[in-house]
Amino acid sequence: MTRTRLAARGPECSRIVYGTWRLLAASPTTQDINRRLHACLELGITTIDTAEIYGLYEVEKQLGEALALSPGLRDKFEIVTKAGIYVPCAYHPERRTAHYNATGPRLVKSLEKSLRWLGTDHVDLFLVHRPDWLTRADDTASGLNALLREGKIRAAGVSNYSVSQFDLLSACMDQPLATNQIEFHLLHTAPIDDGTLHQCEGLGVLPMAWSPLAGGRLFDPANPAAVRLATLTTRMAARYPGVTLEQLAYAWILAHPSRPVVVIGTNRLERLQAAADADGLVLEREDWYALWEAAQGRQIP
Repeated sequence: MTRTRLAARGPECSRIVYGTWRLLAASPTTQDINRRLHACLELGITTIDTAEIYGLYEVEKQLGEALALSPGLRDKFEIVTKAGIYVPCAYHPERRTAHYNATGPRLVKSLEKSLRWLGTDHVDLFLVHRPDWLTRADDTASGLNALLREGKIRAAGVSNYSVSQFDLLSACMDQPLATNQIEFHLLHTAPIDDGTLHQCEGLGVLPMAWSPLAGGRLFDPANPAAVRLATLTTRMAARYPGVTLEQLAYAWILAHPSRPVVVIGTNRLERLQAAADADGLVLEREDWYALWEAAQGRQIP
């Protein structure tokens, strides 16, 4: 597995990142999760992406319990977590309305809870999960800067930020933001044109691409784009023996010159292997554009 550094002062990570949004699907035991983590390590997937809100505030706790089963296991991973989204749920019945809160004190409180749940004294990367429409950038930065000074986070970044939002927050930071985690896949190519990926490339900041399989829509037979992509995958098999659409989708993201890392979301061990194999899949230029055309249902402009 190729390793890369997200930014000059950002963490080193694996190009394929193990995402935990759906970690608790099918109600796994702590031992089940522990086995997945060991499987990731065997494949060279050393970076875990999680968030305070995942599993309605349950994922971090169960992930920490799984890490604790194997002494020293936490130290073999780079941990990324996020905060800033708060919703009513059984864990927080006092909340009336889903909202964002990226004030400095709120981010500090959330991160400190994440450290307790994960059973660690720091995370390698802490992201503001969504832009908060009611908080000044200098307020958000005050919390991130405090966490950096205290060593509770090694680097800070954002998720789902626009170019202008990234610039504004970055201007308030003591240490440059290390990444922007964005939705980017064959069915959502807006970051190519809206300046997000250009900004990352210009700053030397590697983006993190979430939902690389479009939440499963790439395989939906009722989706015309999925049908076109499946047909194209069959034709491409002669040039890439044994390739799957899943691997092509990952390779398509990895090929972009902004050098994204891909956050996968599977809980199946065989699909972890398929994702790891995609790291070595190099697409020919015309095939990259052919995948774009099949996904969009039109030729390039």
